[in-house]
Amino acid sequence: MLKEEVSQMWKLVLSQLEKAKQSFLNGDVELAREIASREKRVDAFELKIDSDCENYIVLYSPVAIDLRLVLSLIKISITLERIGDFAESIARYVIEDGNNRPDTQIVEELQIEKMFDTLINMLSDSFVALESENTRLSGKIMAKDNEIDMIYSNSFDILASYLQKNPDFIRNGLNIILLMRKLERIGDHCNNIVEEIVFYVDAKVLKHARN
Repeated sequence: MLKEEVSQMWKLVLSQLEKAKQSFLNGDVELAREIASREKRVDAFELKIDSDCENYIVLYSPVAIDLRLVLSLIKISITLERIGDFAESIARYVIEDGNNRPDTQIVEELQIEKMFDTLINMLSDSFVALESENTRLSGKIMAKDNEIDMIYSNSFDILASYLQKNPDFIRNGLNIILLMRKLERIGDHCNNIVEEIVFYVDAKVLKHARN
């Protein structure tokens, strides 16, 4: 039951991220408002899962893999809620700056659509890893975060060059960097989810191991 609740929350957050991509790329304010309104459902999932996991521990005193599962699900639900927050924040950007959309050229140069697609794949693959209890995808998922980091790192020079030629875009350019920072953080959170899945399935702690 606990795993099913997390699965439902996961699908909702994945949908939020997919819609955030669509609303940003298309300047769809109505879709952005839908994302913002659904954020309360994400928060409700996180609170319920946290409460149900605590009750499970109290009632059944799980050990070994059962305890690892519950602990991992608590952390995963918290992380999913944070990803949901970022999706809502992107939606708020669309709502507030809908009339000042960046032109297609700079969006393509910054590879923002690729960032969205990579993150959606990371979140989808992580979901498959948990459902199948198969951690062979973990390395592949974490490698994708390196792609996100590289795109984000390269964005500063690209945007600086664009702003020199288009000074009227400075305010919007700053908002674009903040948006890309949110996408970069989502990649970090996807990595955290993978770490929890590996902890649950393989009883291995990957946290800090990449440093």
